[in-house]
Amino acid sequence: MLLAVLALLPFSPAQAAGKKHAPTASSHRTTAKAAKAPPARASAQRKSVAKASHRSPRVSAKLGSRHGKARVASKSNRLSLRHTAREEAPPRLSFGQMAGLHEVTGPLGLKSSVALVVDQDTHQVLLGKNEHAVLPIASLTKLMTGMVVSEAHLPMNELITITDEDVDTEKNSRSRLTVGTELSRGELLHLALMSSENRAAHALGRTFPGGLQHFVSLMNARARQLGMKDTRYVEPTGLSSANQSSAQDLALLVGAAYQNPQLRELTTSPSHEVAVGHRTLEFRNTNGLVKSPEWDIGLQKTGYISEAGRCLVMQARIAGRKLIMVFLDSAGKYSRIADAERVRRWVEMLPHASTVAGHGFAG
Repeated sequence: MLLAVLALLPFSPAQAAGKKHAPTASSHRTTAKAAKAPPARASAQRKSVAKASHRSPRVSAKLGSRHGKARVASKSNRLSLRHTAREEAPPRLSFGQMAGLHEVTGPLGLKSSVALVVDQDTHQVLLGKNEHAVLPIASLTKLMTGMVVSEAHLPMNELITITDEDVDTEKNSRSRLTVGTELSRGELLHLALMSSENRAAHALGRTFPGGLQHFVSLMNARARQLGMKDTRYVEPTGLSSANQSSAQDLALLVGAAYQNPQLRELTTSPSHEVAVGHRTLEFRNTNGLVKSPEWDIGLQKTGYISEAGRCLVMQARIAGRKLIMVFLDSAGKYSRIADAERVRRWVEMLPHASTVAGHGFAG
């Protein structure tokens, strides 16, 4: 693929440099004229050079300044070219884009390549788009992380210290929880579910009785118990693209998580403050819809890594119906939220029994 891209380029940087420094036809003619100049003219040229060498320091300085400006301009141009090259680098494709899922024409003009809307009470599928596709799920992983921690009934006031092991070395994501930060298990669970704090989620798995690998095995066992046949977890944060699932599986997870009052409360909390050393840090919900008066959200989780695109799962009451919504691999920063808004407005206009045919994924 890289070779194909290079083949499309008009010329390489080395070729560009060669063109820049290659002498022009006019410069060859000028050189030839100087070589054939008669002795008298050559003598005059030598006098002119000698005269120029005795110019005042002010003139020399002025010439030097001009040369300096030229060098600065040249350096600036090179930096500008490098900056332009970085800006024009093609964005990294998500798994869904590479699989051609965005080319599927779905209902309502949704920007997410995968979507599923299910009536929570009747299990009726109101809308489907590529709902069988198995894709990376990013921080939607943390919903299972929270479920395993919550159902273990561990002491929520037990203090846990963030260590170097919790630092993300895969995506180098940032965190406000510096190494050495000490918070309770309950606070870490709150930050992991509400503001998708990666170090908090990893610390919860690392300190779980039996260790991190045992914790991940419990995540996978719980998924199998729920009937999530297309789901696999390899770590508790979602930073790994190997954490994968389908919209159908995630709808099962949302339905089960909604039965847990602690998960409902923490995932829909608009913000939360924690004391870190001598400072108080405020963390906010990654889903701004939890603060919207137009929404009645019972549970939610967002997620993003480049391989997964923008993801969102929610349980919400719309037009008197409890709905589970899943949006995966949305390309734009705000398009998963816009897709949720499209669905809400559409459901509000629906007769109670209406559905939209699903667009399945073959492959």
